Amino acid sequence: MQYLVLASRCLIGVVFLASVSTKVAGPAAFAAFVRSVRRMLLVPSGLVKPVAGVVVAAEAAIVVLLAVPTRATAVAGFAVATGLLLAFAGAITVTVRRGTRTTCRCFGASTVPLGPAHVLRNLLLVAVAVAGGVAAPTGGSLRLGESLVAAVAGLVLGGLVTVMDDIRALFHPTPASRRH
Repeated sequence: MQYLVLASRCLIGVVFLASVSTKVAGPAAFAAFVRSVRRMLLVPSGLVKPVAGVVVAAEAAIVVLLAVPTRATAVAGFAVATGLLLAFAGAITVTVRRGTRTTCRCFGASTVPLGPAHVLRNLLLVAVAVAGGVAAPTGGSLRLGESLVAAVAGLVLGGLVTVMDDIRALFHPTPASRRH
């Protein structure tokens, strides 16, 4: 079970590290994220920037919690990730159902509009976070070879998640799926 926890820590950690880093890469990056939150039409105008700030802070907290090698921080990191991912899935679902066409600023400057694939991605990440959180309290020793395999698997899968829109564009190219 500890290898599942390690792989899950790496996968979720990479996803949120990529997500937060693209939002805090500079004032323009954060401003673009704020605009994307505003375009979703889910929060009152005056709360858009504070909500965006809370999202960035939560994403950063997840990265830190999952990087600290204790059971308690793993459980906390997975719990925060689960809550945030469920909120993302719900927000995207509402946005898509309303017919609001806005882009995903999840991992940078994508021009791909939010859609069902983004909801599915977040729900799959919820499953990983829940599995990691459930397995984290169990103990056990780790062997180096198996740990490396689990860590690399989590890192690679996390990296693939962050470029999901780009991968989809390779198989279904449209003008809207190109990145800037």
